[in-house]
Amino acid sequence: MKITTRLLGSLSASFAIACTAAALAQGAPDAAPKAPAAPAAQAPAATGPVYVVFETSKGKILLALDPAKAPISVANFVKYVKSGFYDNTTFHRIVPNFVVQGGGFDDKFVQKKTEAPIKNEWQNGLKNAKGSISMARLPSPDSATSQFFLNLKDNAALDGANGPGYAVFGKIVAGMDVLETMGAIRPAPAEVTDQTGTKRVFPDVPSEKVMLTKAMEVDAATAEKMIADAKAAAPAPAPAAPAAPAAPAAPAGK
Repeated sequence: MKITTRLLGSLSASFAIACTAAALAQGAPDAAPKAPAAPAAQAPAATGPVYVVFETSKGKILLALDPAKAPISVANFVKYVKSGFYDNTTFHRIVPNFVVQGGGFDDKFVQKKTEAPIKNEWQNGLKNAKGSISMARLPSPDSATSQFFLNLKDNAALDGANGPGYAVFGKIVAGMDVLETMGAIRPAPAEVTDQTGTKRVFPDVPSEKVMLTKAMEVDAATAEKMIADAKAAAPAPAPAAPAAPAAPAAPAGK
């Protein structure tokens, strides 16, 4: 539990890997967090899945976002996608068997300027299960901006058992193997630059640079084809081991 709390304190704002607060920080904060005003993003009109493709240096990941349960988070995320904000950003934090985090730093590990923070939709019924995507934030609940994390395992501790949790807004529907490849990269200390221009060294930077080269919204037909192609390319399951022969019955006595 102590390890989980330390990790949670680092997933977002000052990159928060150095923070001790129990939050998935977004990267370095600009200054002391301000009380958020009304959510910056409005809910999209559509309530069906919204599909976004990540083209990464390790392969493609297809996300199905849930605007019905997480309208504010989805609208915010899609706005960043459509503006090209995520293109040529780095996955700046990897904690094996926990999360892969991105959406805030360029290829030189300099934090990007973001839009205003949004409301935390952590009570929407979606869980931080393996393969889900959630908003990273500062310790303040309503402080998420652009950064997100992908869960490498079921992380029930992030769902709010000890206070406000982390808002899940979608899941991976193709490309889990890509996420697992990222998650196997070991972290190492490295220097990053926050939004104030301050250089700091943090421990959970991937030892190998992993890039999000492009993020783009795709239509349902394109998504369905990607899902079908991924299933077709998946290795066939190993055949089940033959059952052991039954032991011969003991001879009956007379």
